Amino acid sequence: MQLKYTRPFLTRLEDIFAESEYMLRYEKGTFKSGFCLLKDTKVAVVNKYFPLEGKINCLVEILRAVEISPESLRPESQELFLAIKNQTLTTP
Repeated sequence: MQLKYTRPFLTRLEDIFAESEYMLRYEKGTFKSGFCLLKDTKVAVVNKYFPLEGKINCLVEILRAVEISPESLRPESQELFLAIKNQTLTTP
């Protein structure tokens, strides 16, 4: 599966969060890595001023770091999530 830097691909990544127990928020702040992950409350906060490419890279990095049950996701989201977890996404 190919990593795409498009708005629809960002929406697909956001859908994974919506279908899981994690809450995704876009906020302003001083993030050293572009995002903050609050594991106890299952909240991921991404810098809202990041460009599209930066947001996508942050979400992919977060999804690799968190534990989400693939069974709780729709088949399309599950396929994308497993590709991210197994690091089989390729860049264009």
